[in-house]
Amino acid sequence: EIYTLSLHDALPILASQFGLGKSCIQIEFCHQVTKRYGGKALIVMPLGVKAEMEHDAVEILGYEKPEYVRTMEEAMSASGNVLISNYERIRDNEWDLTYFTATALDEASVLRSYGSKTFQEFLPKFKGVKFKMVATATPAPNKLKELIHYCGYLEIADTGSCLTKYFKRDSTKANNLTLYPSMAEQFWLFVSTWALFVTKPSDLNDGFSDDGYTLPDMTVDFKELPIEYGKATDEDGQFRLFEEAGLGLKQAAHVKRLSTGTRLNKVMDLLKDYIRDEKDQAVVWVNLNDEQTTLERMMKHEGITFSSLTGSQSIEFREELMRKWKAKETQVLLTKPEMYAQGVNLQQCNRMIFAGISYKFEEFIQGVHRIQRFGQERHVYVDAIYMESEREVKSALLKKWEQHKDMVQKMTDIIKQYGLNTVDKVERL
Repeated sequence: EIYTLSLHDALPILASQFGLGKSCIQIEFCHQVTKRYGGKALIVMPLGVKAEMEHDAVEILGYEKPEYVRTMEEAMSASGNVLISNYERIRDNEWDLTYFTATALDEASVLRSYGSKTFQEFLPKFKGVKFKMVATATPAPNKLKELIHYCGYLEIADTGSCLTKYFKRDSTKANNLTLYPSMAEQFWLFVSTWALFVTKPSDLNDGFSDDGYTLPDMTVDFKELPIEYGKATDEDGQFRLFEEAGLGLKQAAHVKRLSTGTRLNKVMDLLKDYIRDEKDQAVVWVNLNDEQTTLERMMKHEGITFSSLTGSQSIEFREELMRKWKAKETQVLLTKPEMYAQGVNLQQCNRMIFAGISYKFEEFIQGVHRIQRFGQERHVYVDAIYMESEREVKSALLKKWEQHKDMVQKMTDIIKQYGLNTVDKVERL
């Protein structure tokens, strides 16, 4: 079911559950604004979402295919009223974004992967756009100040003032801000005046039916592999008993490279168990180029067909590879989560393998929910392979997952308690 947004009902940031139709909501938001106020609207998205956005506009909403634009010049000469582009195009080129009546950031949390400096520089580019929207399924669970950055982007309040009001600083660690316990309720009420967290239709209104909006059961199996003791050395060649990935990002990456063969052999064991018929399918996530090329060779040897998507391929070639997988012409979709973990619907299969894990919760949770989403009719199985020395990485992922659930629950509880309009409650506080 598609909910048409009138302007007075539309909230600027939408954090909705996977499969609730954020793409459709953004397209309809832009369509309604331009229909009423004229001009053009721009949706900015990860490049891998382009085909999904075009499909939803045409096949679900019945609109013309939104035109993909690379530059400001292309946007000005485009004939359509709703245009799409990707984050890299906006980041790396000169744009006058006030030209647009409305803009929407799809999967906006992807900005975190560019680093905090780019994140903060990107948001002011849109200053002065009259109607703005942000859509994400995963606001950072351990970085609540990300929500405040969105608040600044939407020009609702000054970012610095909000951070000072609601967060206390850690004198022992720069930029480590935590929410004042005494300000927690007021903070979430403030957020609820401009943000909407939705896990199912009834979160918006008790009269909305949740039929069809039950997430399928999911089994996430973290498969620990043993390390070879006595083979680890420091950078200076000094002997260590074993590698420890929990020491930091650099050490974790080092462990990842040393364990490539062990982990990929396990991936192939799982694939040979899953892929028993030419129509059986799975998604495999890798983090390194070497992992991807090695798995390609291993799958060819076993007679497993695949669509392997890389950043060096043209957009058109990647879209064709994705089409083949969705048409069940290939059995395995092989790519990196940084490319295709955001916004893409892969729920035609119910098997997923992470060839390794990292501290990047965003990529992990987004990857999982490419197949566990509303509309999936089968039990979902996710295997996450990690080494014995990466137990701390696994613990960090699970902790962030719990924080994410807690944050979403806080927002949905506030909506149920106070309704969608909480401005007067905040003013009284």
